[in-house]
Amino acid sequence: MRSKATAPTFSPAADIEGVSEQQRREIQAQSRPNAALIHETIRAEGESELERRWWAILLSGLAAGLSMSLSLIVQGEFLAFLSDEAARRLLAPLGYTAGFLVVVLGRQQLFTENTLTPILPLLHHRDLKTLGRVARLWSLVLIANIAGTWAAAAALAYTDVFESRIIQAFTELSRHTVEGPFSTTFMRAVFAGWLIALMAWLLPAVRGARAQIVMVMTYLVALGQFAHIIAGSVECAFLVLEGQASLSGYVGAFFVPTLLGNVVGGTTLVALLNYGQVAAELDQET
Repeated sequence: MRSKATAPTFSPAADIEGVSEQQRREIQAQSRPNAALIHETIRAEGESELERRWWAILLSGLAAGLSMSLSLIVQGEFLAFLSDEAARRLLAPLGYTAGFLVVVLGRQQLFTENTLTPILPLLHHRDLKTLGRVARLWSLVLIANIAGTWAAAAALAYTDVFESRIIQAFTELSRHTVEGPFSTTFMRAVFAGWLIALMAWLLPAVRGARAQIVMVMTYLVALGQFAHIIAGSVECAFLVLEGQASLSGYVGAFFVPTLLGNVVGGTTLVALLNYGQVAAELDQET
């Protein structure tokens, strides 16, 4: 019989009795990571992000904003060349995943991922210093992301890279960002924030299937026409630069309700609830 481990561990096989060390290793190899291990992995990433220099955060955030234009570009290409309505509805959203694949797998700073990652250190420390660091990270990432989206939108609107039917597809895809009332856009943003934060929660658990997780979760965002603050900013900024929407519409109809909804969806529904399920276990480990 094996005594309980003297050091805290997240291994589900650590305290099991009646098995050999070889069997324990085999059990560990086949076991899924538990919620506490996922939590601590993301918290460690969050601590690292909070320590980054401001200029590194800005450059990474700017790159993410530019990269997110791929979601509109590829989705627009699909939409322009699909004639069947059902195919357009089901297949065009696959293009939306392109920007997220580049940003997430390239470890660029995306605001909606940051509604989860740095919040876990804040819930752990629960002090004003960490709150200030989270506010600094959020502000820098959001500013850089939005700047990148406007630069990308300007390239789409003011150059002749894409033929007219693809530009029309960009316009068609982008109209939903300013058409809904504040409450509807807010709720759509809650769903988007929830799905993207869930994606960030799942990534440490899947290792070799990270690209597939990113594709599935972001495809659901596009399929549901949920509102994402960065991907949607490329679309809405494109409308403004094309003269199809006003700057006040960008701010009031899109930016404010989408930002609030993404934060609520990512922070409340994922960070707080997932922290709640492991808080007691983490307290025992410490």
